[in-house]
Amino acid sequence: MNGLIVDFGGVLTTNVFDSFKDFCRTEGLPEDTVKKIFRDREGEGLALLRQLEKGELTAEEFSERFAPILGVSPDNLVERLFGGIGPDEPMLEAVRRARKAGKKTGLISNSWGNGLAYDPALLEELFDAVVISGDVGLHKPQPEIFLMGAERIGVAPEECVFVDDLRENCVGAEAVGMKAILHRGAEGTLPELEELLGVPLSDAGVRAE
Repeated sequence: MNGLIVDFGGVLTTNVFDSFKDFCRTEGLPEDTVKKIFRDREGEGLALLRQLEKGELTAEEFSERFAPILGVSPDNLVERLFGGIGPDEPMLEAVRRARKAGKKTGLISNSWGNGLAYDPALLEELFDAVVISGDVGLHKPQPEIFLMGAERIGVAPEECVFVDDLRENCVGAEAVGMKAILHRGAEGTLPELEELLGVPLSDAGVRAE
């Protein structure tokens, strides 16, 4: 495998759904409220999320329409939803090492307007190419966004490994020929990535060499 493409929130950061749970507890809601709303395929919440991801709504517009569904204040709602996330250092280091070893690296991320902030300097350091859903009018798991990611790093989909914390996005990547890893933590993802890419991505991987 010559290409590594990863998600942002929940892969290069700590667990997004844990942040949603923290938000719900702070707001006095059952802790799985946000997750359940986004899992409802026929619900308004998921439809609003898709519009936000594709850049059809700003974070402020999304907040004004999503807040009544939750029964909370719309003020800085997206930022509040993501208030509990931080960097996942082992995964960030793995991408650095993959790129240094000569693998092409890319990001495919469903954006949340200005709520899920991307550090331009970090993106430049880590990736050969970046695809943000709101910039291209597509969202995972649409097949076109995975093909775009592979094209931008110059690697055939069949030679790409894709890492995401949502099963539906992994299925979308596999549909265009990529090998997908469902991320549930660096301790499980890194050994599989090292085997597929053939390079050590952590100190443990270096010692195994």
